[in-house]
Amino acid sequence: MSYRTPSQWPPSVQFITSPWYHHSVPAPTRTLLTNGAALPPPSHAVNPLVRIKLVTDPGHPARGQYGLFAQKKIPLRSHIADYIGEVHCQERPDSDYDLSLYRSQDGVNVGIDARTMGNESRFINDYRGIQGKPNAEFVEYRTAWGELRMSIWSQGEAIKKGDEILVSYGKSWWRSRTTHQPSPV
Repeated sequence: MSYRTPSQWPPSVQFITSPWYHHSVPAPTRTLLTNGAALPPPSHAVNPLVRIKLVTDPGHPARGQYGLFAQKKIPLRSHIADYIGEVHCQERPDSDYDLSLYRSQDGVNVGIDARTMGNESRFINDYRGIQGKPNAEFVEYRTAWGELRMSIWSQGEAIKKGDEILVSYGKSWWRSRTTHQPSPV
């Protein structure tokens, strides 16, 4: 593991490897998310499984932006990375990097926003328009020290070295983007 910022990392985004908890997360919710455990210090390590790469394929929907690619072969049903960012309890409809982590029965919604801080996983693209189905998926799990996280796992079959890692953002993500678009004049 290397202790540097990943190649292609944007200077406007803070590279972190452990979640940063926003003050909007109430203490009881934070205790529930962390299982009351003290969390290990951040390592600031670059993930050796993945690399960030500029998308240059003219037919790719994210051409001119970045994607997340396998640095080496990733076996089926393997943990690739945790989705790391700012853990919060606020509405953030303008962020394309906000992912739902937890919804309580009493109405507390917790998200992970990697718009201004995160790790390599913030560059993962949706499979639509790139290939027929995703080769990875978001999976909620608890770390060895008990913290609730959203992670990315390979699915379907192994991901070959050099392949783009792709997930499904979900229909609600796409619906929210189409409802916020201005209507044609």
